[in-house]
Amino acid sequence: MKTREETAMNLPFNFLAPRPSLGTLALALLLCSLGLAAKDPRHGPLKDLKGFFPFDPPATAEEWEERSEELKLRLLVTNGLYPMPEKTPLNPVIHGKVERPGFTVEKVYFESVPGLYVTGLLFRPENPKKGKLPAVLSPHGHGGRLHDLGKAGVRRQIVIGAERFEESGRMPKIARCGTLARLGCVTFLYDMVGYADNRQISYQLAHRFSKQRPGFEGPDSWGLYSAQAELRLQSIFGIQTWNSLRALDFLASLPDVDAGRIGVTGGSGGGTQTILLGALDPRPIASFPNGMVSTSMQGGCTCENASLLRIGTGNVEIAALFAPKPIGMTAADDWTREMLVPGKGFPEIKKLYQMLGKPENALCPDLTHFKHNFNYVSRAVMYSWFNRHMKLGHEEPIVEEDFKLLSTEEHAVWNETHPEPEGGEKLERKLTKWLADRDDTLLVNLPPGEKKIVFRKAWETIIGRKYDEKADFSHKKNRLVHLPSGEEIFLEAVGPTEEGDQPILWLGYESSEIKRLSKGKNLHYRAITFREEKEGFTSTVANKREFAGYTHGFNHSRFARQVHDLMSVVSYLKKKHGKAPVLRASAAMREQAMTAAYLSGGAVSGLEVAKSDFRFASLTDYRDPKFLPGAVKYGDVAWLKQALGKKLAVE
Repeated sequence: MKTREETAMNLPFNFLAPRPSLGTLALALLLCSLGLAAKDPRHGPLKDLKGFFPFDPPATAEEWEERSEELKLRLLVTNGLYPMPEKTPLNPVIHGKVERPGFTVEKVYFESVPGLYVTGLLFRPENPKKGKLPAVLSPHGHGGRLHDLGKAGVRRQIVIGAERFEESGRMPKIARCGTLARLGCVTFLYDMVGYADNRQISYQLAHRFSKQRPGFEGPDSWGLYSAQAELRLQSIFGIQTWNSLRALDFLASLPDVDAGRIGVTGGSGGGTQTILLGALDPRPIASFPNGMVSTSMQGGCTCENASLLRIGTGNVEIAALFAPKPIGMTAADDWTREMLVPGKGFPEIKKLYQMLGKPENALCPDLTHFKHNFNYVSRAVMYSWFNRHMKLGHEEPIVEEDFKLLSTEEHAVWNETHPEPEGGEKLERKLTKWLADRDDTLLVNLPPGEKKIVFRKAWETIIGRKYDEKADFSHKKNRLVHLPSGEEIFLEAVGPTEEGDQPILWLGYESSEIKRLSKGKNLHYRAITFREEKEGFTSTVANKREFAGYTHGFNHSRFARQVHDLMSVVSYLKKKHGKAPVLRASAAMREQAMTAAYLSGGAVSGLEVAKSDFRFASLTDYRDPKFLPGAVKYGDVAWLKQALGKKLAVE
């Protein structure tokens, strides 16, 4: 099977944008019949990983600080790391030293969580300077650390100037780490989940998953990619990010490493992890995420996507979270080809760095004469970047040297003395259960005041909106338009519109029912929230692989969009009548109303809902209309009830 490096842009995924269907046309007619023109941007095609993800840098450092905190919270929530879990002992093992001119290589394994191992190779300078040394963490990307171009392949690269040596150039990731060690850096090249010696979770599951597995769906035992996993924000992406953070812990813990001088560099999928580490961990002082900073394709693999990840953002803005620390990259003949064009990525990063007073700390040379790569030329740019910003002290230019590649025995982490650990389905179920128990324990034991803050921030993130009492609206002919977003909601006044005792918002009821059930001089309104072209499963992107992250990583869920509408209506009614409305919800809208009331706080004076036994934990499909990533992790319906307290009444 070809890797992404081998096929460049010919990825084995369906990136076709969805086309208008008969169902979409029917939806437009329905909206018109309700008095809504089909202008709501949410009724356009869903965004997928091959959309356009621009970055508009803020005008001031204060604005950027606020935005970056919001983004970092999203990244933590997405990865299942909010609040940050306790770090269990690594129990590292280093063995099997191999020598090469200028550097040594040792085999490493450690536990990122109990029973789940990270594997890799540790490169050290052969004759290190006295004192602690700078270090580089190197995530490898697709193809694995053992990616071998082969004799013919490396010769083709040499002909076009992409590589220099027939021997070491065959394995570019090994060449990069060997050279960094020669430059005096302790360098750790660790395996992505499913590659080389990291086989407890298979390559097929981590990177080629395509169809849901009913046998891995259940409230007591479930697998990755299931609705149960998504409801708890468990993903390959999150596991890989945690492994990367623990790899940084391992590197920083070594006695010969200066923990204040650590850089991170990786290409392609390794570039994705480099971006994430720069955003989530303060320790790296220099970064070089090659081949993945782009306003175009965001990473095609299941390991690079997760629910909630890139809603309202993209890789360029996420990479910019490293600012103002030094970040370098290159533009190639792939999805990064337009990075140097204004509006397409790097000029905006440069503008941010300029605003923060560090324009010299952002770099992106034009290497678009090469296909997708982290080749000899790109690596030379990286060596120079780290030499400068990590103060390695080498005379420029820095030139790679050839060396004999490691044999199969020399690079294998597992052997008779160090046997390979258990993996497969048993490990997968054990891992998801362990992660759930870990998170439940952490959240339950939070002090009450902190718990309220954590849960509110988490729910605001998974819904994707905070209550806004200052939002502007237009309301004509039953069409309420939330002007900041252009979102349109059907809002009908049922009965008198003059001032009354109390505005009451009815959800999931017909006008005739409201007239029959309503009493007194209260002001009664009927709202119809976001609807899709079909009332069954929620819409998904055109990608045929059955993975929630390909849809919910770029688009709000139907449930979240309905909550957005309710929060808008609440804000409008409170502003119009000067009184916090009461919400009355049928069973169909019960949880949406509860969530909106919770997030709207004092803007809702009461909530009356129909009796229902629904729990998010009962869902078995990520396409369910009430699917909401993270809802189970953050307390399910029980938390909403507790948070609403006396405000909630069940009929």
